[in-house]
Amino acid sequence: MKISATMKKIILLIGVLVSVTAANVVFGQPKDQGVITYEVKTNLHRNIPPDAERMKAMIPEYRSSQIQLFFHATASITKPVIEDEEEDINSNTGGVTMKFKMPDTETHFDVNTQIITTKQEFFAKEYLITDTLKIQAWKFGTDTKVIEGYACRQAYYTDESNPKRPIAITAWYTEQIRINLGPEKYLSLPGTVLAVDINNGERTIVATNIRFKELKKNDIKLPVGGEKISSADFKKLINDQRKTNGRGMMFRMN
Repeated sequence: MKISATMKKIILLIGVLVSVTAANVVFGQPKDQGVITYEVKTNLHRNIPPDAERMKAMIPEYRSSQIQLFFHATASITKPVIEDEEEDINSNTGGVTMKFKMPDTETHFDVNTQIITTKQEFFAKEYLITDTLKIQAWKFGTDTKVIEGYACRQAYYTDESNPKRPIAITAWYTEQIRINLGPEKYLSLPGTVLAVDINNGERTIVATNIRFKELKKNDIKLPVGGEKISSADFKKLINDQRKTNGRGMMFRMN
């Protein structure tokens, strides 16, 4: 059977369309935007003052939650995954029930202006903190690890902004996604931060899922509301509260 020139052109066109469609299925997901889900694990016993050791019998040692990092070419935002309003923690000593709630925090980063805007809950009051991205004094280790299929390098530094409570931070970042991307304020490395260890296990943030996809219009919105305050004044507020009430567990500042 002889195929006409017109039919050959139609067959060729169909072949091209099939190839393009297949390529879109395989490679069509945008690589400059998506969402990374992290598990956050906090050691609740670490912040219990020595004179309140009995509290260790009343609460579990660890609490886990999830946050998500939405990102595209010009901005990113870290938001908590919505959970129950409060978690009841039942004591094994006397049936005491404690109400425990992690503070809600959103951290927005504008790539063009290098401005970080954080909406932070502190003792049932919301604050809006604006700061510029600061490049921390990272040191680079030789260790590597694979997280969610991405090769990561080690970086670390010690935050000594509060001399009485230095904070040792170790991060793992990959160069396979993009620079200046990470959960919360961990944005100043030459790659995407996929894991953070604070004070050797006091708090850890580890990526559990990385998904490239086209974001919706409202996935990344600049936080609004709350009392506007500078980063320095907010840190002072926290330190003053610690002096008054001890380190406590209703809030963290790492």
